[in-house]
Amino acid sequence: MAEVGDAGSAAVELAELPGGRCTAEHAWELFDRLPAARVAEVTLGRWRGEELDTGHPFAGVLVASGWYGKQFDDPDSVHPLLFADASGNIFAVDPRRVPLGLAGKVPVAGVEAVRKLLPVIGPAIRTRRPAARLRDIEYRGVVSAAMVYDHLPIIDHFRRLAADTLLGVMDMRGIGEPYFFILRR
Repeated sequence: MAEVGDAGSAAVELAELPGGRCTAEHAWELFDRLPAARVAEVTLGRWRGEELDTGHPFAGVLVASGWYGKQFDDPDSVHPLLFADASGNIFAVDPRRVPLGLAGKVPVAGVEAVRKLLPVIGPAIRTRRPAARLRDIEYRGVVSAAMVYDHLPIIDHFRRLAADTLLGVMDMRGIGEPYFFILRR
């Protein structure tokens, strides 16, 4: 196990997880050992997202939907949901137009079928406006960068896993279990 604050060792540990899967307890243990990633230290730009599968009801849903990641233009201008269409075009989505309440209730195959409709429904869910902000917030005893959604009860908290890699956890009102994800520059 890595020592507290030893992000390099934690990155190696994460890379060794079978298929990016672990228990929520293990993910929390890793998250709590990682150093803060303060807003001033978080690299601006586009971040590629990937899921850390802990068996959460959202497992596989974001990936199947075409989720690409997040984009931090500046601390007050954040695009929390980037998606990619079948052609690889990346676009921001208004989180209010994504039925997050259905995640885990609709089979992944159903989500994949809806993804095929992105060329049709894309204009209705796309946005050019930022829909979140970055703030340093204390969470689990550490002040670190967090992405606060403008219109939804969601805060994504980040810790530094490596120089250009963040481990995130979605704190969403109404879901009991944490949803863990990784962002890479």
